[in-house]
Amino acid sequence: MTILISVLILISIAFFGRIYYQNAQVPNLGVNNGKLAEISSKPNNVSSQTDDENKKVATMPFKKNQRQTMVALKKAVQQFGGGKIEKESDDYLYVIFTTSLMRYHDDVEFWLDAKNEVVHFRSASRAGHSDMGVNRQRWEKLNELYGAL
Repeated sequence: MTILISVLILISIAFFGRIYYQNAQVPNLGVNNGKLAEISSKPNNVSSQTDDENKKVATMPFKKNQRQTMVALKKAVQQFGGGKIEKESDDYLYVIFTTSLMRYHDDVEFWLDAKNEVVHFRSASRAGHSDMGVNRQRWEKLNELYGAL
């Protein structure tokens, strides 16, 4: 019985250690040649620039101009809550959302495509395999909040 308990403890430590390690890894993000970073094959991410229909989300339309679009995006992020802006430029916004219970980090990017007057979106969990639909739900709520501004 002691061996079984020891094995279960070791497995638990390994599992949580792996999650902690994944959560601490900052991915290489940003815009490269008009594209946000590719999303992984895991089901814990969504993007407006993927060809995978199960992970695809719509772009958001520009507001009156690029500046007002960025202001509205930042307001939507603030209203959503749980996010910290890590990087911002005239056409790019990078936010890390932290889940309340397990403290997982999800990386969210907005790229303002001025040529087409749309906002591209990418949201991906750093740790684990499935996100139980959290990234899609985040996009839906942010899209709703942004649209109301």
